Amino acid sequence: MTAAALSRKLNGHYAIQLIESEEIGIVGVGEATVPHIRYFNRTLGLDEADFMRNTQATFKLGIEFVNWGRIGDRYIHPFGAYGRAINGVDFHHYWLRQRIAGDTAPIGDYSYPVTAGRMGKFTLPSPDPSSVLSTFSYAFQFDANLYGPYLRRYALQRGVVRTEGKVVDVRLRPEDGFIAGVLLQDGNYIEGDLFIDCSGFRGLLIEQALKTGYENWSHWLPCDRAVAVPCKGTQESVAYTRSTAHDAGWQWRIPLQHRVGNGYVFSSRFTTEEQATQTLLSHLEGPALADPRVLRFTTGKRKKAWNKNCVAIGLAGGFLEPLESTSIHLIQLAITYLLEMFPDSSFDAAGIDEYNRIMDLEYERVRDFIILHYHATERADSELWNYCRTMPIPDALQYKMELFRERGHIVKYKDGFFLEPSWLAVYLGQRVMPRRYDPLADKLDAASLQRELANIKTTIHRAVQATPTHAAFIQKYCAAA
Repeated sequence: MTAAALSRKLNGHYAIQLIESEEIGIVGVGEATVPHIRYFNRTLGLDEADFMRNTQATFKLGIEFVNWGRIGDRYIHPFGAYGRAINGVDFHHYWLRQRIAGDTAPIGDYSYPVTAGRMGKFTLPSPDPSSVLSTFSYAFQFDANLYGPYLRRYALQRGVVRTEGKVVDVRLRPEDGFIAGVLLQDGNYIEGDLFIDCSGFRGLLIEQALKTGYENWSHWLPCDRAVAVPCKGTQESVAYTRSTAHDAGWQWRIPLQHRVGNGYVFSSRFTTEEQATQTLLSHLEGPALADPRVLRFTTGKRKKAWNKNCVAIGLAGGFLEPLESTSIHLIQLAITYLLEMFPDSSFDAAGIDEYNRIMDLEYERVRDFIILHYHATERADSELWNYCRTMPIPDALQYKMELFRERGHIVKYKDGFFLEPSWLAVYLGQRVMPRRYDPLADKLDAASLQRELANIKTTIHRAVQATPTHAAFIQKYCAAA
């Protein structure tokens, strides 16, 4: 992703060298994305259907969460709005008013992507703001092992020079500690001005060479392992990822065109790798297509994403587990901000400090949103959920939750990816219910409110009924060979 973006934006004005080894595998299990990936692909000039065919991709309208609040609960976090504001008051306040009055309709009934996802439907959004089809966005579910080579070909076509080999030594300049060059296993020594560390968890440049340090967040996010395995798909194609909570973590299901990606993210404090593997294998919908792989990680981030003349992107910069499909999004953000703060030979401290400030903020706000899922639970049936339900949480998240519980208000941030509908989905989906709603919602009389809600629900239902199935849309738009 980094090489492709730099080759596009720098347009031949800089020499870009990509060093990678075919002997080193990629993690390649984070196959689900968030809608911002569309804008990244668009800035590269990629044709969406071609990209989807080449990566066996499907569409994604959101994430379904099963057994998170209580065993048996399920809700979808959609990439879109709930209802519409009425008289300047956010829709969920009217929904809360009706709920108190005895209306049992779930808030998902007022969301096009939730309803379409449940019914196995998909179509592209409409540019017409008056259409209900303009109220949602979408992302992709793709094979990361195919996306990498696809972008490699793109980068090489635009002048990037690829060198095959393993880095065995990183040499620093004695006068300032900056990276001077890297030595490869075959004896090739490559010098450079700016180094991008995409070496994964080990942080070959940012940590092993520059000793940057790491902030450990495992006391808030205790899962530190994942076992992953693909399987044959046997169920109808749906445009959403599924996350199912188990005793010691949660299982993902990511449907692609040619297979289904599965994994169990778990805490080694509460189960073993062998038990986790058996749990995953026992919950597959079809035959496994490979042997299970176990990944070990520590949630957190580098103390500096940019240190001297090295920028850590991806797992080298930090990891917050794949619960909300944010890993690829954080890569995209890192690339975007790097291009905004692109250095000259002086590597001015002000630009580097601003880059680190923004990336710290992005990581922390994603972190808090993921913590919310674990903490907002009523489950007391296992050690993991007891720990998460009772653990202290960051002050910023505590403040947000208390304000929502008191009056249904969602704190808005200038920076940070997850907006009001995302927080609302998890709050309500996991039984964090406000004590009160906005008193301005009472200005609308009861009969008018009932008509308004019925109209929204009917409009969504009719639009979904007229929408093709997810499978049919893929077959026509981007079916892979």
